[in-house]
Amino acid sequence: MIDWFTNLNYPIQALIATLFTFLITTLGSAIVFLFKKINKSFMDAMLGFSAGVMIAASFFSLLSPAIEMSENLHLTGWIVVSIGVILGGVLLFIGDKTFDIIEKKRKNETSSSFKRCLMLVTSITLHNIPEGILDLVHLQNIFM
Repeated sequence: MIDWFTNLNYPIQALIATLFTFLITTLGSAIVFLFKKINKSFMDAMLGFSAGVMIAASFFSLLSPAIEMSENLHLTGWIVVSIGVILGGVLLFIGDKTFDIIEKKRKNETSSSFKRCLMLVTSITLHNIPEGILDLVHLQNIFM
C-alpha cells in the first residue's frame, strides 16, 4: 500500500493526503450529531483530549524540528524556541489590543463577533506561517 502511494505523482499524493485529512476531520466533527445534549464532564474530557493532541502536534511538528534545526546551526535550541514562543504570544497580545481599537471605532452590536472572526482568521494565518516555512525547509532538503 505504501509503495503504491509513494509511486504516485506528488500532486496526486497531496490530493489524497488532503482528502484523507478532510474525511478524518469531518468524521471527528460529525460525532456531535450523535448527541442531543452533551454532558459537561464529557465535554471537558473531549476538550482536554483535543488540547493534548494539539500540544503533541505542536511539539512534534514545530518545536522539536525547530530545536533540532537551531542545534544544527550551533545555537542553543531551547533558547531559540522560547524566544519564538514568547514573540508569538506578544504578537497575539498586540493583535488583541489592535482589534480592541478597531472594535471601538466600529461601535456596533456585531463588533464582538467581528473581533472573534478577525482573531480566528489572523491566528490561523499566523499558525500556518511556521508550518509553511518548515515545509519549505523539508522540500529544500529533499531536492538538494
